[in-house]
Amino acid sequence: METRVKLATIIVKNMEESVKFYSDVIGLKTDSEFDLGSTGRITLMRGSGNAMVELIETSLYPVGFYCVGMYVDNMEEAMTKYKAKGAKILAEPVPTQAGSLAFIEDPNGVRIAIIQSGLPLKKNEL
Repeated sequence: METRVKLATIIVKNMEESVKFYSDVIGLKTDSEFDLGSTGRITLMRGSGNAMVELIETSLYPVGFYCVGMYVDNMEEAMTKYKAKGAKILAEPVPTQAGSLAFIEDPNGVRIAIIQSGLPLKKNEL
């Protein structure tokens, strides 16, 4: 089973201010943007490599670090492994527009989003 760190998710209070910081100060470029309607919006920022910073402007969660996103090539195998190793499961896998998503928690209380894309990925995109 392959696992790749794919993104760090941050809940932001002001999308424009945050995008400006991550582009002007850090040097990331906007990869894609998504309008969530009344619940907010998402901007994915990318530097070199495949990992991204996901900025989410929403009132549903408090501002700050939200989770680390990790892509897996087999959700069922990953969840079986995590459960067998005693990981705290925050949310079982659910279908999403892009594939499936589950959440586990590390020993420090950090949320980890486990993501399996519904699209075929090349090895370096996992």
